[in-house]
Amino acid sequence: MASLARDLLAEQTLDATLEQITGSAVELVEGCDAAGILVLKGNRVSSLAPTDQRVIDSDRLQERLQEGPCFEAARPGNDERVFRIPDLTRPAERWPRYVPRARELGMGSMMGFLLYTREEELGALNMYAYEPGVFTEDSETAGWLLASHAAVAFSSALNDAQLQEAIATRHMIGEAMGILMGRHHITEDQAFEILRTQSQRTNTKLRDVARRVCETGSAER
Repeated sequence: MASLARDLLAEQTLDATLEQITGSAVELVEGCDAAGILVLKGNRVSSLAPTDQRVIDSDRLQERLQEGPCFEAARPGNDERVFRIPDLTRPAERWPRYVPRARELGMGSMMGFLLYTREEELGALNMYAYEPGVFTEDSETAGWLLASHAAVAFSSALNDAQLQEAIATRHMIGEAMGILMGRHHITEDQAFEILRTQSQRTNTKLRDVARRVCETGSAER
């Protein structure tokens, strides 16, 4: 786990960090056959770095049913931080619509861990076994340790990615303003006003308007 923590923080991109997290779950957590990270925005689910198609299928199923352990673990403000279904072949005590459908996907047992830091909740790290009764208390402990390290690395990588995007957006807007200033012989403030007005008029993000100017030389569609 200590080696993993160092490796996670050494990854250069958000995607690489997420793939390291889910790959490590399969490698380090006893009984784990597949893993993924589920991010919840409103009631819409995104599957990040899944190691198997069945992870994606499970996430989509939980989104469609609006229930399930991973869906619940990722919900902001949830006090529970670990969800575990030891045996998906038994009658469901919770998530009665999800459990039988998960069995049809080939899932035998599963665990979901809230990914969070002091500042933010990021989603859920989900682990699946294809056989029932595989996950033990030790599996849950290892999963929780991994999730704790993963949350810090995920948050750091996300912040880095957002910073890089902001820098790229700023550069693109500056380039677009330069194109407009040269073409129309206007000031910097006037060029920015053209971008801002077009963004508002078309309900388009400012960076997308700027990208169009860079590609076509015009803010108009």
